[in-house]
Amino acid sequence: MEFKDYYAVLGVSESATPEEIKKAYRKLARKYHPDVSKEEKADEKFKDVGEAYEVLKDPEKRAEYDQLRKYGARGDGSFEPPPGWQSASGFGGGGFTDADASQFSDFFEEIFGGGRRGGFSGGFSGGGFRQNMRMRGEDVHARLALFLEEAFNGCEKQVSFTVHEADEQGRVTARQKTLKVKIPAGMREGQHIRLKGQGSPGIGGGEPGDLFIEIEFAPHPHFTVEGRDVLITVPVAPWEAALGATVTVPTVGSKVNVKVPKGSTSGRKLRLKGKGFPGKHPGDQIVILQVAMPEKHTPEAEKLYEQLAEAEKNFNPRSKLHV
Repeated sequence: MEFKDYYAVLGVSESATPEEIKKAYRKLARKYHPDVSKEEKADEKFKDVGEAYEVLKDPEKRAEYDQLRKYGARGDGSFEPPPGWQSASGFGGGGFTDADASQFSDFFEEIFGGGRRGGFSGGFSGGGFRQNMRMRGEDVHARLALFLEEAFNGCEKQVSFTVHEADEQGRVTARQKTLKVKIPAGMREGQHIRLKGQGSPGIGGGEPGDLFIEIEFAPHPHFTVEGRDVLITVPVAPWEAALGATVTVPTVGSKVNVKVPKGSTSGRKLRLKGKGFPGKHPGDQIVILQVAMPEKHTPEAEKLYEQLAEAEKNFNPRSKLHV
């Protein structure tokens, strides 16, 4: 039996929302509808799209399919359900798509159909799983948005996520779960925290899956992060850049005095060693200078600029443009 990757058929990710799945189905159903499509093998593709939507639109079918999908296809592309498998959802779940369910693939019929083939007709408990069948629970993936300061210093946060569990009859239900999670100092965006055994419960006494939490950063008004380095743009006055100065610069959670070298220009970078994200090899803070002009000048200031222009009349800031 050929394995069907329904997510790939619809062109959506495993974490796609019901709205995203419906939108993808409608788009592809219009594209491949036999009455209007000129695509090659449109009729076959239309049936595949309808079959994929029939499974992924229904929470119970989708949860069962996600469990089976972990088995994947063999090297030759074939697939066999685990011993004792029988769908608890069957053909339920709110009706069919525009596709003809009788023309769905052998894969669909074997997994979700009413009739059994290939020796799967007996030995079941209440039309669901064999009581002695063991299957590991599915892993669960969640995202957690942190303020930069929370990730920098470490914190404790509540995380809510959904797990799927099956009863003795094989009926799959979704349940909301909430945990308090300790976030270690120095977590960076995109990193994961793995909590072993906190995913969906196993089947027939199988071990539970794991929870994987991906860290995201909420936007910060001043700081950006690159790896373990923290970047900040700091405005300086023209005279501070020209003559040199000591200015106060914020870091994550504190402030430091930074010396602006004489003759600095916009875009110059100053490195504050070890002021970035903590860790075995702490990052740095990068201070990017930006020369800022007053919105208005006093008459006295304008006269000083005129004197400066006369004193530096041989300076051409556009000499390298060759114009």
